[in-house]
Amino acid sequence: MARAKSYRLSPAEKARIQAIFEILARDRPDPRTELEFKAGDPFTLVVAVALSAQATDKSVNKATEQLYRVADTPRKMADLGEEGLIPFIKTIGLYRTKARNVIKLSHILLDQYGGQVPLEREALMGLPGVGRKTASVVLNELGVEPAIAVDTHVFRVAHRLKLSSGKTPDQVEAELMAKVPQEFLTRAHHLLILHGRYTCIARRPRCLECPIAALCPSRDLYV
Repeated sequence: MARAKSYRLSPAEKARIQAIFEILARDRPDPRTELEFKAGDPFTLVVAVALSAQATDKSVNKATEQLYRVADTPRKMADLGEEGLIPFIKTIGLYRTKARNVIKLSHILLDQYGGQVPLEREALMGLPGVGRKTASVVLNELGVEPAIAVDTHVFRVAHRLKLSSGKTPDQVEAELMAKVPQEFLTRAHHLLILHGRYTCIARRPRCLECPIAALCPSRDLYV
């Protein structure tokens, strides 16, 4: 996603945002997805991210650990079929819909892309079960383009830190892409999601343990 829109930020606000990401990156210099996939393999990454919608990474990893032993390519996945895939992912929410999408996208990859995952955003988003967020995770994780996928954690943290006032994930994404310092763009998604998952949690954020509490305008609401 291009940094199309600019926001007028005061020098103090620019410095605050810079400091936020410097501190988060200091604690996690090379943040990565906690979803497990075969290193450098777009297919197993796409499938894992697609399965993770409305599910925990832990539950997806438990399922794919077994699944990828028998089906880690579009050909093997297509041969497995929906009924063959379901037993591997039945513990994951919306597993029937996800099984249908994974098998469909496997056939599309075989029929239209020679069994390879296209690494262009529009082509990725044309695959069943792959929306903007999934495409952003894949492209960012593989280093194809800087992207910030806005899930519930990123949405929450961005609002608490006053990095965005957007009412939709797309609005939050656009604002973050414009405000996050360039050197942190490839890491911002994971820095924010991991901070939200382990520190700035939904119900009782751990402000007393938070390394960026002094830079957070919402801190007094929870301490």
